[in-house]
Amino acid sequence: MKVNLRTGVDKLLFGMKQQDVKAIYGEPDREYKDDEENIIYVYNKEKFRLTFYSDEDLRLGYIISANPDLELFSNKIIGQKWGDVAAVLKENKITSFEKEPFDITDNYFNEDNWVIFQVEFDEVDTLELGAVFNSKDEFDWKF
Repeated sequence: MKVNLRTGVDKLLFGMKQQDVKAIYGEPDREYKDDEENIIYVYNKEKFRLTFYSDEDLRLGYIISANPDLELFSNKIIGQKWGDVAAVLKENKITSFEKEPFDITDNYFNEDNWVIFQVEFDEVDTLELGAVFNSKDEFDWKF
């Protein structure tokens, strides 16, 4: 399951609407609204939590996944040591991270690609990927 920074994950592209996602993965296992009225889809098998932004005509704008098949630059990332993942990122010229500690979790955020690697016990356990902005400070939708 390929992670495409700035674009999406697997067949998911930022900017898709709910019906586009359902055409690929079917009905979500769970659907709810968050505090900002965004619609959240949860797909258990794929280990996806998808956010459709209410203020952006319900376009897919954020993906959280713990799928062990996630690959970035042809390397698995979930369950891998942070140092190994960071080395692959560095090889691909992604080196700037803000580290945010939360209890036993460290989040490594790269703003240029709007990606967060959640690390517990020195292993990546979750990836968060968001749609990025273009030069006009608008979302750069890919779909």
